[in-house]
Amino acid sequence: MPRPLKKPRRLVANGRVYMWSMRHSHRMDADGRSVDCRHTLTLSPQPAGTGGPLRIVFASGPGRYVPGGAPLGSGDVGFVRGAGLNLHEPGAVRALLDVALAGGWRPEERRAVEIDGWSLLEPAAAARAEDTIPESP
Repeated sequence: MPRPLKKPRRLVANGRVYMWSMRHSHRMDADGRSVDCRHTLTLSPQPAGTGGPLRIVFASGPGRYVPGGAPLGSGDVGFVRGAGLNLHEPGAVRALLDVALAGGWRPEERRAVEIDGWSLLEPAAAARAEDTIPESP
């Protein structure tokens, strides 16, 4: 049985527990049409109340893809001619978290923080690629 996509998942990184989820959303234009796809990855330090959530936002734009499904997978984000990740993969979420932490995000701060995901994508994808390269014998 597949896991419900909207149910938060648990991630342990550097001895700290986070709950994380990914949502796809749109902005509505003046005519009420859905435009501007975006994926928002939210990581919440645990236990609840010990820190504010981190929201990593990937908004559609020129040279970027943020699909809502086929032909690309749900959760995919990337540069048309470059790096990409799937935000449903725990390894991709961990890589983005590590880059955000290295960039100065502090999970113990109690305020919500929103970061433009595009600024994290290339270093996170590079780290993810290193994690998936098999070791030579």
